[in-house]
Amino acid sequence: MEMDRELDTLLERARKAAEIAAGFTQKEVDDVCLAVAWAMYKDENIKRLAEAAVDETGMGSVADKITKHKVKVLGVINDVKDKPSVGVIEDDPVKKIRKYAKPVGIVGALTPVTNPTATPASNAVSILKGRNAVIFAPHPRSKKSSGLAVELMREELKRIGAPEDLVQIIAEPSIEKTGDLMKRVDLVLATGGGAMVKAAYSSGTPAYGVGPGNAVQIVAEDADVADAAKKIALSKAFDCATSCSSENSVIIHDSVYDEFVKAMLAEGSLLMDDSQKATLKAHMWKPNKKGHMALNPAVVAVSAMQIASDAGLDLEGPFRILMVEGGESVEEDKFAGEKLSPVLTLWRYSDFDEAMDTLVRLTNAAGTGHSCGIHTFKEEYVERMALEMHTSRVLVRQPQAPGNGGNFFNGMPSTVTLGCGTWGGNITTENIYYKHFMNITWLSYPFDPVKPTDKDIWGEFWNEYRIEGTE
Repeated sequence: MEMDRELDTLLERARKAAEIAAGFTQKEVDDVCLAVAWAMYKDENIKRLAEAAVDETGMGSVADKITKHKVKVLGVINDVKDKPSVGVIEDDPVKKIRKYAKPVGIVGALTPVTNPTATPASNAVSILKGRNAVIFAPHPRSKKSSGLAVELMREELKRIGAPEDLVQIIAEPSIEKTGDLMKRVDLVLATGGGAMVKAAYSSGTPAYGVGPGNAVQIVAEDADVADAAKKIALSKAFDCATSCSSENSVIIHDSVYDEFVKAMLAEGSLLMDDSQKATLKAHMWKPNKKGHMALNPAVVAVSAMQIASDAGLDLEGPFRILMVEGGESVEEDKFAGEKLSPVLTLWRYSDFDEAMDTLVRLTNAAGTGHSCGIHTFKEEYVERMALEMHTSRVLVRQPQAPGNGGNFFNGMPSTVTLGCGTWGGNITTENIYYKHFMNITWLSYPFDPVKPTDKDIWGEFWNEYRIEGTE
């Protein structure tokens, strides 16, 4: 089959390139990463990529995509710079364990339509750090812009004398080709929708995937309301909410609710009344091909002004976020879920127990395992969220979209791929970064036995439960 011949060629070239990379010194690896990162970071290339992505997909903002490249690529290369990934990467003289890094091989990386250039840029650096080759499987609607990103990375690899085929892409992607790719690589990296991730885990190949996002923030009674509104607005409006980390709901204490709404209006938001909310809802959710009510693709990652216009709402602009108030029932309100658009749902609460109940119900409805955040200075609130929430990330006084995947204002590893643990159907809760693209050999030396006595292990337990033990 033609499909198989294309993949045969890509895989053969990737295997040869990966064999060369397996023999790289640490400096050669780091030079490859720096070269690819520079290709995705320098201004003239970023401008081309941002314009190509918006032109092809109709999603997001050119200016914001430029910012995303600058921050994300710089963050990823900063994380990998000077980190060991060749030979001995860890040596524990006490336990006499030495760890050696090895490549995982060929990575098949699935790329979403919402982020077709910064995703391959960031993932390529992390994958190459482990001396691997990567074949990208782009979304069919963003194949040209993703293809341009790969072309620019290959040019830079060639310039420094490294194998170009360390980075390749399926030129004419399809569900069938992506499925075949996942079965034939050594590791799958699935950044995208639920169906894509499920297919990756069903491929028979080891895989890292992401879970659905539905980021929720709490604004507590002691919050710096103006600061909270500024950060939430920045995050929600950024790139027309293409990020899975973009806030979808905010739970606000009664005492600061009006102040928060006023601050959001000052940040370029518009609050819908009940009639406008109903009109907006009718536009945002439509029957899909199977007859089920689903998010209208026409609202995904487009501007709030465009969404309002398409919904038939005559609203005075300019505005960059549409806000609606949540209904009494979280479970029945469509606006409680992930909206992939600059539409934000507001919920009230009177005490923190109520806030936590709403937060749990919102994330149980969509987004379990992904992320949540809070604007407060009360450590007891922060600690309770960290202890009780089924979530991989809790951000304190931060914008979710730029914060979850790592930024220069926090210590999260820089990535575009967020694991959501078993809560979100994933294998890990971690931010997927370069350490996930290395096999590790543990070298163990013997030492004089250090064996605990029974009393060392069970002494306090025996005493507490009055169980007769032995010395």
